[in-house]
Amino acid sequence: MAPGLEEELTCPVCRDIFEDPVFLPCSHSFCRDCLKRWWKKKQVLKCPVCKNACGSKRPPCNLALKNACEAFLLERAEPEHLCGLHSESLKLFCLDHQEPICLICRDSDAHRSHRFRPISEAALDLREELRKSLEPLQDHLKLLVQVKGSFDHAAEHVQLQAQQAEARIKEQFQELHLFLQEEEEARIDALREEEEQKVQALSHKTEGLRKEIAALSDVIWSAEEELTAADLSFIQNQKTVVERVQRCHLLDVPRLLSGALMDAAKHVGNLSFRVWTKMKEMVSFSPVILDPNTAEAGLLLSEDLTSVRRGPRQELPENPERLDFHGMVLGSEGFCSGTHSWSVAVGRSRAWFVGVAAESFRRKGPTDLSGGVWAVAFSKGNYISISPRDPSPLHPERKLKNISVHLDWGRGRLTFTDPQTQAHIQEFTLGHTEALFPLFYTGSDLPLRISLSPCADEDQEECDALLDNEDVVDDEDKNEEGI
Repeated sequence: MAPGLEEELTCPVCRDIFEDPVFLPCSHSFCRDCLKRWWKKKQVLKCPVCKNACGSKRPPCNLALKNACEAFLLERAEPEHLCGLHSESLKLFCLDHQEPICLICRDSDAHRSHRFRPISEAALDLREELRKSLEPLQDHLKLLVQVKGSFDHAAEHVQLQAQQAEARIKEQFQELHLFLQEEEEARIDALREEEEQKVQALSHKTEGLRKEIAALSDVIWSAEEELTAADLSFIQNQKTVVERVQRCHLLDVPRLLSGALMDAAKHVGNLSFRVWTKMKEMVSFSPVILDPNTAEAGLLLSEDLTSVRRGPRQELPENPERLDFHGMVLGSEGFCSGTHSWSVAVGRSRAWFVGVAAESFRRKGPTDLSGGVWAVAFSKGNYISISPRDPSPLHPERKLKNISVHLDWGRGRLTFTDPQTQAHIQEFTLGHTEALFPLFYTGSDLPLRISLSPCADEDQEECDALLDNEDVVDDEDKNEEGI
């Protein structure tokens, strides 16, 4: 038996030979039952030896160690093996025939000129050889465990994304439902108000007619009564009755005036279209939506995915779309035809760039901004033009608070302007045949916000306050990074 082998096959918890051994990400192994009993007393799953946190309650089986333990126990339990030819103890290992032999076999013609090693030394060498052959498998197993951990993390992140998206959808529809409910109530109130006005007007006229009908009915009834009276009585009362009849002035028969009925067309005509037109006043549209799956881990995106700023670094999945370059995020849609325009409010941020990146732009590893990026940047007080050519300085007429970007993919032109003055800032001629994605970088915790059109000059102060979260801060005190 090799010295120290039994120690290597001993569980650190029960101090006995491993039974159903499992191993942890830290590479320490334990009996499965020993580990369960150890964890049962603990609130946090940690390795009993190095105290490192363990990611799973079901660590994988250490098959190689299990086989080694079984072989060790079998060797220790079995009686001494004897040579089948000479009934002598097997003391040597023939390196040429790769089999154990006795001392008599060593001197036989069958093993003439062969090489031999003591059984214990040969077993030690063979075990070491097996151990080395297992190392690639063990390393690969560790890698698979790590990848599984990253997949588990990605699955948790997917669930979190779904929960956040569901909450946002419900919030948006709740606002729409509230708007529609309020709009329905307002239109029904207007309908009821007109109904009341029209009914009151008709009721007023009806009351006048009722009085006139009553008066005429009384005169007619009296006259008709006299017509049935005796001749003498009729003659005596005739003059009075005639005078009463003649005093009744017959008025023009009233007619319904124009507009007496409900204006149904005003209330129900094109109703859905008019509600939709009004609804447009409460909704917003952004020509570019940020893709959170491309955002570097140190960025925070708004719920509506139209603004981005620096924040505390997050634990995010290392998916292929995500950019390694700090402070950078792409738009969710790549453009490969047509014309597209968007504006970006940069406010008081002192480190930013706005532009486009080719679909082939390298997202992992060291980022080369000259490889498939066209942008206008601001860093350390200077404006810079970034393109596959060398960066060059820019000199806008005034400090930029907004940047308008216009991409004409068909003509291969990318134009940047100051939307407040319409002043030209930079124009690139793009030689490309692939999709172009809007690209943004910020080194500040002051957000960049995307919009369809920029703030007007008179609204700029309000826009700045919105971008600065209504908290005006001196830029010199901000922890901002250069490009």
